[in-house]
This record gives sequence, C-alpha cells and structure tokens, in this order.
Amino acid sequence: MLIDGKLVEADSGKTFDNVNPATEEVLGQVADASATEMHRAIDAARRAFDESDWATDRALRKRCLEQLQEALESEREELREELILEVGCPRMITQGPQLDAPLEGALKYPAKLIDEFEWETALPDAIGLTGAMTVKRVWKEPVGVCGAIVPWNFPFEVTINKVGQILATGNTMILKPAPDTPWNATRLGRLVAERTDIPPGVFNVVTSSDHLVGEELTLSPKVDLISFTGSTAVGKRIMEKGAATLKRVFLELGGKSATVVLDDADLSIATLMGLGVCFHAGQGCAIQTRMLLPRSRYDEGVELLKGAMESVPYGDPQRPDVIMGPLISSKQRDRVMGYIEKGKAEGAKLVLGGGRPSHLDKGWYVEPTLFVDVDNQMTIAREEIFGPVLSVIPFEDDDDAVRIANDSNYGLAGGVFSASLERSLAVARRVRAGSISVNGGAPYGADLPFGGYKDSGIGRQNGVAGFDQYLEVKSVAWPVD
Repeated sequence: MLIDGKLVEADSGKTFDNVNPATEEVLGQVADASATEMHRAIDAARRAFDESDWATDRALRKRCLEQLQEALESEREELREELILEVGCPRMITQGPQLDAPLEGALKYPAKLIDEFEWETALPDAIGLTGAMTVKRVWKEPVGVCGAIVPWNFPFEVTINKVGQILATGNTMILKPAPDTPWNATRLGRLVAERTDIPPGVFNVVTSSDHLVGEELTLSPKVDLISFTGSTAVGKRIMEKGAATLKRVFLELGGKSATVVLDDADLSIATLMGLGVCFHAGQGCAIQTRMLLPRSRYDEGVELLKGAMESVPYGDPQRPDVIMGPLISSKQRDRVMGYIEKGKAEGAKLVLGGGRPSHLDKGWYVEPTLFVDVDNQMTIAREEIFGPVLSVIPFEDDDDAVRIANDSNYGLAGGVFSASLERSLAVARRVRAGSISVNGGAPYGADLPFGGYKDSGIGRQNGVAGFDQYLEVKSVAWPVD
C-alpha cells in the first residue's frame, strides 16, 4: 500500500489472495488493511491538504501528472498483462477502455485543464451594500480530501480518470480498490512513490478484503468528498452514511441501458450493438443490455442477433481474438445464473446460451445468453445483471420505444439507430440517460462527461463538468481603489 508517502504492508502482516478469474488460480497476495491503516491514510491526506502547497501550486500539480503519465507509459505492457490476469479482461479490450484509451487522456486532459480552466471569474464592478463601488470575483478552489472507491470491472480505467481530475484540481486522495482487482492500484501507488514528485499524503492507496474498511472514508469527518463508481445499492448507502457529515458525493452507478432500433435502421449493423453484452462478459455499467426492436421487423432482428451471438469468440482472455472472458468471481457467476433462471421462470424465451460452457472446465464463465419476447416488467429487463445476457423487447412505434426505454429506474446510457440522423437525434433527445450512442457513435473520452440520470448516479466523470465537481466556489469582493 501507499500511505503518507511510504510503501507499507498491513500493520497486522495480514494479506489476502488475488485470484485469476479465468483459471481460478491464486496470482499472489496483497496487503489486507484494517480501519487503523485507513485512518492513517485519511490523516495523511488531511495533513497534506491543510499544510502543504499542493492545493495552490498548479505548476507542481501539472508536473506531477506528467511524471505519472510517463511512468505509466513505461510500464504499459506490464500493466496490460496484470489486468488480463487479475480482471480476466480479454487482451483485445486492454487495447481499448481497459487500458490504452484511458492512458491516452485520463491524465493528459486534466493536466491541460490546469492551464486552461477559469479558476477566477471577474464579474462587472458594481455598487455594493456599503454604497461603494466594489470589485467582484468568483474563485474555484479544491474541495479538500477525496475518498475514491473503485469497482473491479474496469479498475484501471475508473481509477485513473478519478486520479487525474482529483489531483489536477488540487485535492488529496485515498484510493480504495476493489478486493477482486487490487494490483493495478498498488502498481499505481508504487509509481507515484518512486517516479513522481507528488508530496507524501497527497495520494494514498489502501487495500483490504473488508468492504467496511472502505466505508471509513464515508464516515470520517476529515474526508470532504466521496468519488464512487459501483452498484446503486452501495451508492445509496454512501449517501446515507455520508449525510452525517454532509459529504459531497460523485456517484457513477448502475444501468439498464436500451438500444432503440427504429424501423428504418440497417438491422445488420444495429443488431451488432447486441454483442455489447458479450464485451468483457457484460461487466460494464453502460453496456446496452436491452434491445428494442420494431414489431414490423422483429423476427428479422432476432435472427440476426442469434447469428451474431452464436459466433462470439469467448474463453481464454489471453487469446487475441476473444472479446469475452470470465466473470470476476464464482459469486458473480452464480448471481448471473440466478437471473437467467428468473428470466425463464417469468416467461422470457431463451433462444441461446443460458448455461456454463461445457468446453471450459476452469474459470467463472457463462455462455452468451439471448432472451427474446421479453416484457419490460420482467426482472431481467429491470435489474442490472452484469453478465452476458441480452433482453430483446418489441415495440410498436417511436413513442412506444421511448416509453419503454425510459421505463426504468436507471438512466446511464443508451443507443438509437435509424437511417435518418434527424429521427435518431429526435429519439436521443427524449431518452432520459446520461450518454447516448447515435447510429453507433461512441460518447466516450476524457473530455466527455460521463454519468447518469435517476438511479444511475449523481455528478459526472470527465470533461469540464467532472473537473468542476471536485471544486468549491468562493465569492469575493473588495472596494475599488
């Protein structure tokens, strides 16, 4: 772990296993912290914020982010192999959002914003309450100490996007990685300690097998903001527990996103979006797990989907052609299998998959699974499964499609396909979600805000909007000379 500038083990000497989900083999161990080490990290972050010039020295922050970028690039290939092993993510996906895509922008963009952001806004001079002409300014300042709690599905991608914006804005932080995928975080801590000028206490990494150790961040009055990516249930708990100290929160939570395929769309292209549930075995919050097909072309769309999903290459994540590896754990596999059984019991028609692949005797795999004739009130259409399961739902017309897409507790992402861009955009404007793919476009990048409506969260990651959420606003006035 990294606490107050030092690479340390747990005080107790305890460790826990890091397990390869593709082989079920133990990769190695990682320090298993208690609340004691977490509080030491919180104290270090508080002290670094209150007593150092990190919050005000923008040049230092920019230099440190550039140093960290260089350090990560020097170990890119080692990090790639590490992610494949501990996350079970296919090699192909590390060439995109698991590693290479965030490495191109997650630190570079906020480092650039340090110079470009409007830290001070000058308002027109005006007569103040005293009757004198007054100078008015608005200053943006860092929030303080941030606790960053990250999930296991895209651990490096989520972590580095938080790190870039939290540190660029002048905050200090404690990173609590998921116990399923700790090594990318401890590597990051080592690089910060060994390859950057980031002062002690500014960046801390605390690993633990106990989720309640992470909750100490939410409970501590010394922590000003929690930046959490994960399930809606845990996000709600963070809001509840953080209310006692009026904790600011950024919550990027679950989704049940819908692809709306309008009746004039090219189905051979649009139905390929259904393969998203196989991408990293469906373990992505923004994956579009509901596909809405027009009744007039429903059978045609189902056949295309079935053919595409039957041909999905899955298995050993080391294979260069694979887009789908294992689920992260046996617990997650069993959870997904439970949803599949629920889908069958509630009357959805299973046309593909639904079981554990017979040709893979090791690893926590589930077959690509396709349900059709799904009613939007069924459990598999309403709850986030986080597995390779697609629910296909028929609709009558554009209004009906929008109604079904919005009939969800979630509002994270979605997609629209039509031969008419104007028609696609009209539907996209009506779907209540934080990001919408139009005709296959990918609304992703360090400069694009990402987050959701409704139960999908509060706040945004990335872009100027994400940068701004790690800042406080101070209004200042003084008499004109």
